[in-house]
Amino acid sequence: MTPPGSDHFNGKTFFNPSRRAERGLLDVLRWQLTSRRARWPRGVEITPQPPPAPPRDDGAVATWINHATFLLQTARHRLLTDPVFSERVSPVSWAGPRRVHAPGVPYDLLPPIDLVLLSHDHYDHCDLPSLQRLARDHQPLFIAPLGHRALLAGAGAKRVVELDWWQSHALTPNLTITLTPAQHWSRRIPGGVNRRLWGGFYLHAGARRVWFAGDSGYDEALFRDIARRCGAPDLALIPIGAYEPRWFMQAAHMNPDEAVQTHRACGARRSVAMHWGAFQLTDEDRDAPVRALAAARSAAGLGPDEFHVPAPGESVVI
Repeated sequence: MTPPGSDHFNGKTFFNPSRRAERGLLDVLRWQLTSRRARWPRGVEITPQPPPAPPRDDGAVATWINHATFLLQTARHRLLTDPVFSERVSPVSWAGPRRVHAPGVPYDLLPPIDLVLLSHDHYDHCDLPSLQRLARDHQPLFIAPLGHRALLAGAGAKRVVELDWWQSHALTPNLTITLTPAQHWSRRIPGGVNRRLWGGFYLHAGARRVWFAGDSGYDEALFRDIARRCGAPDLALIPIGAYEPRWFMQAAHMNPDEAVQTHRACGARRSVAMHWGAFQLTDEDRDAPVRALAAARSAAGLGPDEFHVPAPGESVVI
């Protein structure tokens, strides 16, 4: 079913109301020809660990697994955001960005997963082998932006809910998921550009509020609107990596300074960094986002606990 036209859908493709985020082939060629790509380590040793026990009260626990993959647990629910457990994020299994560290929580140690949130169709967020394993082993409900139903059904998903921006789905009286707008775009091979919507997710989980920003360029008005409509989050999960070169990435990926501005614009009580360190997608050094975030945080007068950079497998309790 084709959704009706709106301020972000023209009847055929989705778009950002404020500015264009997608890049064309000539832009990609310019980037590749002028790239000054930093050399990442081939491997980074970490100590994968089992997830913590879920909270027994109205709290929530967020465990960073890698990239944009979090395990979020409440007393009643276990959910994953943008699950990626594969060795590469690519249309093919033998080429493309390869992980430099293992998932912080091994797939086989996951608790029973009853919900998967998928922000958009890019390969570093929409990893079909991981989605297929989850559909087979856990049979969760999948929630995704408009246009993802066929893709998820092809991965074996039996239960799929598609949402437009600002639409909500109440899983139970204790958990409501709202799709929030993001400044981004979509494309997979084969297929056209922006045939599927993108976004973030705002969770009202009992007394706690968690915002998973997804992939997004910086848009202060948008982030303030999310806080106005949904409330200031107790915990915001905000991307800090994959931002260089700025002329190419700025419209779709925020940098660490903009991540700090996002933290303040949405009024988050606490933020956690994501989208860095697992896969080399852009030109900056692997540790550059962490260094830049520390500088931006200091300039804004924020402490490390207010915008935290977790290690893979580390958990934050709210």
